[in-house]
Amino acid sequence: MVKIRLRRMGAKKAPFYRIVVADSRYPRDGRFIDEIGTYDPMKEPSEFKVDEEKVKTWIKNGAQPTDTVKTLLKKNGII
Repeated sequence: MVKIRLRRMGAKKAPFYRIVVADSRYPRDGRFIDEIGTYDPMKEPSEFKVDEEKVKTWIKNGAQPTDTVKTLLKKNGII
């Protein structure tokens, strides 16, 4: 199953995330199919950038967003 999920980057206690499309069997920070955006919760307010066209295409093709990504997408009016 293909998932749209967060990939953790950044230093200890200073997380930065990339929003990626990955097979659910791959590790959280492992191999991925496509990178579609970024999320930085450390900035005030938190910074969320994503390629809306890619998100809609992947969802249309059957990719399932994780709960956290789904919440971020809803908050930013993409789905």
